[in-house]
Amino acid sequence: MKGKKAPTLNHRIRSDIEGRILSGEWEPGFRIPFEHELMEQYGCSRMTVNKVLTALAESGMIERRRRAGSFVARQPPHLEQVALEIPDIEVAVSDRGHEYGFQLLERAHRKARENSAEELQLVGDGKLLAMRCLHLADGKPLALERRLINPEAVPETLKVDFTIHAPGSWLLQNVSWTRGQHRISAVAATADEAALLKVPVGTACLVIDRQTWRGELPITWVRQMFLGDAYDLIARFAPGAR
Repeated sequence: MKGKKAPTLNHRIRSDIEGRILSGEWEPGFRIPFEHELMEQYGCSRMTVNKVLTALAESGMIERRRRAGSFVARQPPHLEQVALEIPDIEVAVSDRGHEYGFQLLERAHRKARENSAEELQLVGDGKLLAMRCLHLADGKPLALERRLINPEAVPETLKVDFTIHAPGSWLLQNVSWTRGQHRISAVAATADEAALLKVPVGTACLVIDRQTWRGELPITWVRQMFLGDAYDLIARFAPGAR
């Protein structure tokens, strides 16, 4: 396996700006250095700087004003228009009047496996934090979760006790992300999955594969398998919405 490629200058500039915004160093309304200042700082062309600022403006993270410069957007960034938000399962279960429960089934800090595309995309040939969890409602299985975390993006996760903190809830409360992607599919539970969910083999389940990034840095990949009769997906829209 080859190591991960070094980030391009475009990625480095974008990551630096995003990092300052997400950390709160550059607050909403803060004027970002002018193009010529960024060119001098990074030793690059105006075209390179303009490309980065254009991408950040399209993502909603900054606002570009003619003759005035670029400013940190005053509204939270919506970097991709997705039909789904990222739910906190604990909050969702509790809000519906049920008692939430959580079990950590497996946890390992290890190298990415060469036959796993999602692991290689997350950390290349580096190490990841891999977990398998079971979510419960009123003491009954609700969902199985397989989660991978990139410790380079969130090093503090290596010290968190995930026997008492569900990984997804902890990440939503403690880690900022700028981009997400969902993939939804329907599957039949395998023997192993059915045993953990306490349902017959072949029971219909809803699977959500999700990835999140901070700039170009992958944060986490997760696969959540919900019992088909226990989870609904709802997208709200209006005529002409984009």
